[in-house]
Amino acid sequence: MELKKHQDQRLPERKGQKRKLEEEIKEGKREISAAEVEASAPYGEARRVILNEVYTQVNILNSTFSWHETHRGAAKRATHILAELAKNEEVVNVIVEGGAVPALVKHLEAPPSSEIDHNNSKPFEHEVEKESAFALGLLAVKPEHQQIIVDAGALSHLVSLLKRQRDVHRDGSNSRAVNSVIRRAADAITNLAHENSSIKTRVRMEGGIPPLVELLEFTDTKVQRAAAGALRTLAFKNDENKNQIVECYALPTLILMLRSDDAAIHYEAVGVIGNLVHSSPNIKREVLAAGALQPVIGLLSSCCSESQREAALLLGQFAATDSDCKVHIVQRGAVRPLIEMLQSPDVQLREMSAFALGRLAQDTHNQAGIAHNGGLVPLLKLLDSKNGSLQHNAAFALYGLADNEDNVSDFISVGGVQKLQDGEFIVQATKDCVAKTLKRLEEKIHGRVLNHLLYLMRVAEKAVQRRVALALAHLCSPDDQRAIFINNCGTFLALLVRKVIGGIYLQKFKKGNLLKQQLDGAIALYRLTNKAMTLSPVDAAPLSPTPQVYLGEQYVNNPTLSDVTFLVEGRRFYAHRICLLASSDAFRAMFDGGYREKDARDIEIPNIRWEVFELMMRFIYTGSVDVTLIIAQDLLRAADQYLLEGLKRLCEYTIAQDITLENIGSMYELSEAFHAISLRHRCILFILEQFDKLSDKPRHSQLIQRIIPEIRNYFEKALTKPHQHNSQL
Repeated sequence: MELKKHQDQRLPERKGQKRKLEEEIKEGKREISAAEVEASAPYGEARRVILNEVYTQVNILNSTFSWHETHRGAAKRATHILAELAKNEEVVNVIVEGGAVPALVKHLEAPPSSEIDHNNSKPFEHEVEKESAFALGLLAVKPEHQQIIVDAGALSHLVSLLKRQRDVHRDGSNSRAVNSVIRRAADAITNLAHENSSIKTRVRMEGGIPPLVELLEFTDTKVQRAAAGALRTLAFKNDENKNQIVECYALPTLILMLRSDDAAIHYEAVGVIGNLVHSSPNIKREVLAAGALQPVIGLLSSCCSESQREAALLLGQFAATDSDCKVHIVQRGAVRPLIEMLQSPDVQLREMSAFALGRLAQDTHNQAGIAHNGGLVPLLKLLDSKNGSLQHNAAFALYGLADNEDNVSDFISVGGVQKLQDGEFIVQATKDCVAKTLKRLEEKIHGRVLNHLLYLMRVAEKAVQRRVALALAHLCSPDDQRAIFINNCGTFLALLVRKVIGGIYLQKFKKGNLLKQQLDGAIALYRLTNKAMTLSPVDAAPLSPTPQVYLGEQYVNNPTLSDVTFLVEGRRFYAHRICLLASSDAFRAMFDGGYREKDARDIEIPNIRWEVFELMMRFIYTGSVDVTLIIAQDLLRAADQYLLEGLKRLCEYTIAQDITLENIGSMYELSEAFHAISLRHRCILFILEQFDKLSDKPRHSQLIQRIIPEIRNYFEKALTKPHQHNSQL
């Protein structure tokens, strides 16, 4: 019932140069240069100016690959200018077009040692490499440039740069320049490999993973972050990379980083672990065995919302299949912070916490605890979200909570059933999940759960009583309806009827403003009776008080043995007294009483059309007849006149199929005129079903007021009728 995409729902893989650049601008650490402003229009004259500038700097780089101080200074300026230009994403295509990539890749290497001057000096050591790596990383923000940069040989140089600078650091050097070049190289790898599976594999084949793992222990926190960011990207959906990261003993260091006071450190660390664990059960076990669970739970209370999101997602992954782990997560204090996160203004934070709680709620031992700690109401509120994933995560968590009998009364008393019924759900998987949740609740309305709900009806506040009554009308078993709504002093039924009447009364003063609780009451009454009552041609007709005598189809209007003739519209209709006497009290009175027809051979039948009379007689002779809508009302009138209750019910059933918003008034009047009980009941059901559409129209509102005296009697009759299984509604 979980959306499949949730299993792939990782947050962004990287914290690369682009985002860092945006942060710098936002914090005022740098101003946008005049060149960047000019570059904001990458076509026309501005584009030509930029392209010429790129050509100039590329020529400089191609002619200054030596340790000569002048060359190094020129190369530093050229790489810096290209990096500044590349900060404007709109002109990176122009930079690549101008041939900057091969020139920048070349300067990822130090010049050959033969070029060192007689003083053995290395002017701007590390500076040119740093700016080159920075510029290439910015160009790699666009996916279409990633392969171009790799094909130019950048990866092997970047990995060599990581190893070379790592070795320099091992020798005791901790200069700012060394740290910067390592960081820029790691960031460039991050951007090159972002969402590019082949480049991720190339990085591993070039030997890039071991030095990145070693850099996790670097003293400079920015280097740690950059290395972790690269590993995070490399681990995403690449099993070979994941395995190598684990084999390089990254887990102990990453778990220590989870406990860092630096939010940026623990954010990257939890991101790496999350990508390692994703779809990798074996690595998940190793991560848990290495002691990651408690520090991840601790991140739920972090001041960094990004870390909170990653931690919640990771806990959801931990809880996917391992029941013991589900229990341990709850025991170690994850539930309360996850529930608090459900109410965060951050949509992704709510989504990830609902995801984690949904996984945890599939364990029996956790379900009552999540509800008891206040998780029910915020999860129900999330059903109103317009975010499909968030809505589904909440629905899946509620599905789990509904499995525990201890939660059912709380679920109902806070209005959860109405929330599930009224929700507008975005994806089909959520609709299916909600339907299964309602079914799960319905299956639990018995025994101690039902007793608790009945207790709430006696002692709870009115709002809770209303919710319980509405929920039971929808969910209770037909076998329990009489006990709940009639034997229970009529409290439930009276409450539902009162809600509908209250809505009608309100309409007299607030036209078009029907309160939702009155509409809910009408719908609940409709659902309640729909479970209990039937109106079908099979069971609609009551048993005759006297045994029926059916002569059969062949004797309909047959003069053979006929002893009475009816005159209908001037035409003779042959009949048999024995059949008529057994059919109804009206005919018995006609032939046995003091009426003039008693001894008459020919009896005139006024005000009935031939085809109507023929159908009526056919019913008397056979016990059945097909009633069409065209003739149903006239036949109903005749059946009522001659007290043919069975035929009358068949007519009512046919007429009831034609009830609409436009004719409901005339249909109800018809039921009153001919004392058509079944038709009247169907009109009441239709009014309740269409309550919102009918009650805001004055003429219909008056009709609804007329049926008020009928409602309670109708439902008492419906609910005391023996339940018929598999009936046609």
